Amino acid sequence: MAVRHACVAAALLACALAAQANHGDEAAKPHHTAEGFRNPNGAQTTKPLSALLRWKLDAWRDDLPPPAQEATPVVTPQLGALRANTDPVRRVGTRAAHPSLPSATWIGHATVLMQSGGLNVLTDPVFSERASPVSFAGPTRAQPPGIALADLPAIDVVLISHNHYDHLDEDSVRRLDARAQGRTLFLVPLGLKEWFAGVGIRNVLELDWWDVHRHEGVDFQLVPVQHWSARGLGDRNHTLWGGWAVFAPDLRWYFSGDTGYSNSFRETREKLAGRVRDGALFDLALLAIGAYEPRWFMAAQHMNPAEAVQAHKDLGARRSLGIHWGTFSLTDEALDQPPRDLAAARMQQGVTAEDFFLLPIGGTWWPAGPPATGAAKQ
Repeated sequence: MAVRHACVAAALLACALAAQANHGDEAAKPHHTAEGFRNPNGAQTTKPLSALLRWKLDAWRDDLPPPAQEATPVVTPQLGALRANTDPVRRVGTRAAHPSLPSATWIGHATVLMQSGGLNVLTDPVFSERASPVSFAGPTRAQPPGIALADLPAIDVVLISHNHYDHLDEDSVRRLDARAQGRTLFLVPLGLKEWFAGVGIRNVLELDWWDVHRHEGVDFQLVPVQHWSARGLGDRNHTLWGGWAVFAPDLRWYFSGDTGYSNSFRETREKLAGRVRDGALFDLALLAIGAYEPRWFMAAQHMNPAEAVQAHKDLGARRSLGIHWGTFSLTDEALDQPPRDLAAARMQQGVTAEDFFLLPIGGTWWPAGPPATGAAKQ
């Protein structure tokens, strides 16, 4: 009997210690809750159904969004240079006769092909015609992707910021995984590994905010942003969201995913201050500048261009590239309004067009200049 009481007491003590440990974990990570995740600054992105109906009725009454005055600029991608830039001969970095060069290519919306550290990295790949759970309804592309999925160079890493349909497209990630025969690594926020397993993708690593994963000499760190997650009616905030800080020897860059303006940008700069080099934390920040009207509905979840310029300054970025515009009509501003608002915001905040710039879809930014023609043909 005494032995049994001792065992029960030990079990209760173990449970108490475990509960205390779990409580400590929650205290250390205020974005974790029993129901899922939340913005630690207390920002509420949840809107009641009445607010959603008000927004849609107002847009219908006012015939919003207005049609674009100008088409989103599109150029022919530099496929030869991009493929040659990280081919097997060049991928060994500075040990190669022709080391790879850093670059950023805007494919559309939040999808960017980043080349850094000898790796090809793709952000939030969406190559489908619609950003929607179904193929017959929902926002449709204003133009094809800047590079077709089949024409991409071999993708080493895919970064996912969150699970909304305009950032996580099932058909696109399935095709990328199949194309690489499972070799592409998918880095995702907490809770999304199970979803990927459900669609047959196994090479997945999920991270919490501030977690770092090193892949072939490049550090990938999930950082906080102010947003939310859901793919259906009953899974709101069951999975995490975030931005990405990427540190390669030749390029240090940031990807915002979707976010409202918050102190997360300043917090990221402060927490990662040890990585500042030559006066800047990031050589390039990919910052969302679209899907921001009406402000009363969108401000908590999507920055407008003026807030994106402030985020650029908060992050301590040397340059920023405006993304998340001109591809899908998601909110009340015209597809071509973000560039005009960005130009006004730059002027007001004293930021040059060189420091916060835009690319045409299919266009590439080469901070060190494009590879030589001869090297690109090798």
